[in-house]
Amino acid sequence: MLRGMRKASSNWLGKTIMATVMGVLIVSFGIWGIADIFRGFGQSTVAKVGSTEISQNQFRQLYMDRLQQIGRQVGRPLTMDQARAFGFDRQVLQQTLAEAALDEDTRRLGLGQSDEETMRLIVADPNFQGLGGKFDPARFQAMIRNFGYSEQRYIADQRRVSLRRQIAGSIAAGLEPPKTLLEALSRYQNEQRAIEYVKLDAAQAGTIDPPSPEALAAYFEDHKAQFRAPEYRKVSFVALTPEELGKWTDVSDEDAKKLFEQRRDQLGSPERRAVEQITFPNVEEAQAARARITGGLSFEDLAKERGLSASDYDLGMVAKSAILDPDIANAAFSLPSGEISQPVSGKFGTALVKIGKIEPAVEPNYESIAGNLKKEIAIERGRTQVATLRDKMEDERGGGASVVEAAKKLGLNPVTLEAVDRSGRGPNGQPVNGIPEGLDVVSQAFNSDVGVDNDPISYKGGYVWYDVVGITPSRERNLDEVKDQVEAKWRDDQIASRLRTKATEMAQKLEQGGKLADEASAIGVKVETATGLKRDSSPAGVPAAAVTAAFRTAKDAAGQTPAAGGGQWIVFRVTDVTVPPADLASDEMKKLKDALTRSMTDEQVAEYVTRLEKNIGTSINEAAFAQVTGASSN
Repeated sequence: MLRGMRKASSNWLGKTIMATVMGVLIVSFGIWGIADIFRGFGQSTVAKVGSTEISQNQFRQLYMDRLQQIGRQVGRPLTMDQARAFGFDRQVLQQTLAEAALDEDTRRLGLGQSDEETMRLIVADPNFQGLGGKFDPARFQAMIRNFGYSEQRYIADQRRVSLRRQIAGSIAAGLEPPKTLLEALSRYQNEQRAIEYVKLDAAQAGTIDPPSPEALAAYFEDHKAQFRAPEYRKVSFVALTPEELGKWTDVSDEDAKKLFEQRRDQLGSPERRAVEQITFPNVEEAQAARARITGGLSFEDLAKERGLSASDYDLGMVAKSAILDPDIANAAFSLPSGEISQPVSGKFGTALVKIGKIEPAVEPNYESIAGNLKKEIAIERGRTQVATLRDKMEDERGGGASVVEAAKKLGLNPVTLEAVDRSGRGPNGQPVNGIPEGLDVVSQAFNSDVGVDNDPISYKGGYVWYDVVGITPSRERNLDEVKDQVEAKWRDDQIASRLRTKATEMAQKLEQGGKLADEASAIGVKVETATGLKRDSSPAGVPAAAVTAAFRTAKDAAGQTPAAGGGQWIVFRVTDVTVPPADLASDEMKKLKDALTRSMTDEQVAEYVTRLEKNIGTSINEAAFAQVTGASSN
């Protein structure tokens, strides 16, 4: 039931506890997630936390969905083997256990939250706002129903989310990184270096004669695995999303103009004025002050006499609605630019108001945004169609129809990928066409098999159904099939080897007192310089490998490093190292402090959860876990 409802932060190899990220209807992973689905008994159990069981089927759903989400984040499908190599399988398990443990803790502590407060949070959720920007009950019901939720269960889940936040907030209260740590990190981050360097490429490698047939054959035998043909799969799928179903060309101007009128105030911008005001205890003092201004005293000098700073009397460029006192607002927006008002009796005293620059209101134009309004209305209508067609598609699938058959019967357009490998490429080595951006159907297909009735994938507020139609196994290629590729790879290796040797020799000469300019002139390359380099900088023209290597090298020392996959080598000397003093009041330091505070919070909450799991009892069924994550098939 949670498919499509969880997204972690982009740092998916980070801490156990992650921040909240909302999509169309996404409840965050980690301590803010949902654990009510773990209350199933009588099934094979992956883990148990206190009195909460996590069934094998439930964890499989979570795990497969998270694999798909991470694949979108890193830009390519993530296989089960890769996920285990990164330790991702254990991370998902630990996050799931953390959710269950915190829910057990809220019950132990007797924490609660009223229905009113829970509903307030739901109503404020922008995911449930309709076309008018307000909470739309019909949209709310449709969205949670699409994800398999009743209203009562969704409210209960959101109550648990808030209770977990209460625990996390109490644990992390008062945390603050020490000044010494901030200063040390500031020095580390802001250290700057300057280098002089040269680039060595294929031209400096010299002439490389083609390999003999015997040498090429021997090279192929030693590197045969690199040229192996991957496994290919034939995959059919159909996407059912609000964007696909909602045709903006079918939306009338009448409907679009209704939405335009509802949002007229939001689409345009009101008149804004530069407003200054000085408040006096009575009308008499205000009149006397205005007379002095008429006599030549400036508004600013009058403010200084009264001990006011600029922030006390200068309101800045504001709209009329931003001025709290309606009498002052009316006066300010009735004067021409450069004028000073007569004394105005407002809520907080009598004031003189001065008007500076005036920015006219910008009226929205329907014609300029009609297309966007129609697309928004179409997508909103498409969400309703998704729910209806989803049920019909499931009925067809349940009756034994293939994805292609079911899609055609419902008037949808299926896509068939004739041959695709795990990386999304075809036999020609190029990315296959036809896969919508962000859809990770390939890795899902490689985790399935021919004839398997797969669950639909959540995608852009809708669903994608897919079938694995055929499998072409991986095989070894013979040399004739890949001769051009083998020869190109052999040549690349020869170039890299020669450049490595030449770069090493040059760096050694520099360390012995040689000049980079002399060495560069001898091989026909120019010396380049780069200054102000930071550890995370990526200046144009400077290879990232050179920046990294420079920060491993002492001042005045030389070094060399490969770049561009070994087809280019960099020889450099560090000419300067600068460590600026830490400015604790800077915006950069404030951001660093916030990041450290979040990190410390994560660590504190993670330690709390670890102790909590130990106290209430946690057990893991390794065999069931291995079966879900694919480890048992190795």
